[in-house]
Amino acid sequence: MSTTGATLLLAPRINETGLQLRTAAGRRGLRAHTAVSWRAPQGLAGTRVHLYGGPLFADAVGRELGLAPLEPSDGWLAALPRELTRRRVELTTLAEARRLPGPAFVKAPADKHFTARVYPDGSALPGPELLDGATPVLVSEVVRFDTEFRLFVLDGTVRAASRYARGGELSVAAPESDAPELLAFAADVLAAATGPAALPSAAVVDLGRTPHGWAVVEANAAWASGGYACDPDAVLDVVLRAAGPLPELPPTDRPFLRPLPEVVR
Repeated sequence: MSTTGATLLLAPRINETGLQLRTAAGRRGLRAHTAVSWRAPQGLAGTRVHLYGGPLFADAVGRELGLAPLEPSDGWLAALPRELTRRRVELTTLAEARRLPGPAFVKAPADKHFTARVYPDGSALPGPELLDGATPVLVSEVVRFDTEFRLFVLDGTVRAASRYARGGELSVAAPESDAPELLAFAADVLAAATGPAALPSAAVVDLGRTPHGWAVVEANAAWASGGYACDPDAVLDVVLRAAGPLPELPPTDRPFLRPLPEVVR
C-alpha cells in the first residue's frame, strides 16, 4: 500500500500504541497528526487519511474524512466452530441476556457500551433505563484463560503477536516459548474464517490458552486496539488497511465497514 501524501490521524487521548505508531509512520515518510479535539482537523478533508483511535473518535470524524474503518462482524465469535472457542457463544440482544438465570460472560461485540465481564445472572446487566434492549451482545460460557495473546492479522497472515495477560492480569511480553503453538492454532482459526466467520482483511484476533487447550478469545478492530509488545511497524501495516480512505477499500471488505453517523455540529 502506497502512503505517499497520506496522513495518520491519531485520537486526542493518544495512548502508548499511538505514540509508537506516530514514530513508525515518521520512519516511512508518512505524516502523523494528533488531533486536539473530537473534530476533523482543518485541512485534512479531501486528503488521504488513515485513522488510529477509539470508536467514538472514528464516529466523530470518519464520515467527514471519507474513512473506511473495518471491524469484525458482531457474530464472528459465535460463528466459529466449538473446537476453536471451547465454549458455547451466542449472539443475542441485551433484552434476552437480561433473562439469564445464571453466570455468563457478556460483552458488546464492538463498542464498549458496558463492562465486559462475568455477570452472576441477567439481572446484573445494565437495565432498560441505561441501555436499549435491542443492543447486540455476545453471551458465552465462563472459561478461564491462563494466558492471552493479541495478533494483528493482515490478509489472513499474522503480522505481529504479543502476550497481554496471564492469570487474568495484565502481563505484556513477546510470545517466546508459546509462539510455535500460538501460531499453529492461529493458522487453524484463520483457515476457519470463512462464510459467517469471515474476517476483514485487517483485524485483531485475541487467542488464549485454557486448561483444556487453545481457544479464541475475541476479534476486534485493529484501528482501536492496543499493540502491547507487538512490532509497531507491523501494527502500522495492519492499521493503515483497517481504517483508510473509502475509495481504496477492497470490495471484499465492504461487509465489514463500520456504519459511521453523520455528525451535526
